[in-house]
Amino acid sequence: MLTIFTIPKPFEGHIGVIQKNAIKSWLSLTPQCEVILFGDEPGIREIAEEFGLIHVPNIRKNQYGTPYLDDVFSKAQNIAHNNVLCYCNADIIFFNDMPEAVGKIPANNYLMVGERWDVDITTPVNTSQETWTQDLFDVVRQHHTLQNFPGMDYFIFPKGLFPEFPPFLVGRRGWDNWLIYHVRKRKIPVIDATLVIHAVHQNHTYSHIPEKKGPRWEGPESDSNIRLVQNRTMYLWELADSDWLLLPEGLKKKPFSVRTIEQDIVLVSPQKTHPFFEPFYRFGHMIKYGFLKISEYFRR
Repeated sequence: MLTIFTIPKPFEGHIGVIQKNAIKSWLSLTPQCEVILFGDEPGIREIAEEFGLIHVPNIRKNQYGTPYLDDVFSKAQNIAHNNVLCYCNADIIFFNDMPEAVGKIPANNYLMVGERWDVDITTPVNTSQETWTQDLFDVVRQHHTLQNFPGMDYFIFPKGLFPEFPPFLVGRRGWDNWLIYHVRKRKIPVIDATLVIHAVHQNHTYSHIPEKKGPRWEGPESDSNIRLVQNRTMYLWELADSDWLLLPEGLKKKPFSVRTIEQDIVLVSPQKTHPFFEPFYRFGHMIKYGFLKISEYFRR
């Protein structure tokens, strides 16, 4: 039914613990999912052998050793035995509501994304216990936090949706935002599954980022990703720019809003006019981000 593929970091220390937690959660899903691990970082081969997963060690990387997503997405769509794929970060824990959500989508072409729950997990999750999902979910529900700009850590889509893909670098800024814009530009539904899929992101540091310039993934590799979208904020769409919602009762078209007008201007206007729109779009983005930071300050 579903193939999950990911690009793990080395299975060392805390990141090794949370990645193994994530993989064990995927293998506990019903119906059973196929899992593909990409990369040759320490421990990936051993984990693939331990759990009987597909392992693809040879992938294209840059000078820092960071994988290119176009190569991984292409290989995954060729290798997968199922018609629906899920790319996710290797620290994401899923529950059975994820494959159940996939079964509710009647469309042939779509991209399904959703907000994550951030939570601190430092120890192995025992998935052999019958009640592990409910026990963990109770802990997560009590201790999770949410971002002002929702992180997008999983992307569910039918095989063949991305025959071509720009050479974005994994785990750096912008590629996930561009993906939302790109699919909407092709008039394919982008579905926000936040209300149905509870994706748990296990918190970790960003010390692995080469030449890091900020608290997260800022640096030359994020700059490289942004150059691929011509340094335009108007192509960096967010979860809020999805046009459908997945509710417990099924799919629902998002209602018309001011944001809809903004989206239509970008989607309908000729690309040659976008350099003229970009300063206004960037200014609006800065104002919106400023309000979010102010509201965050007063919530403390």
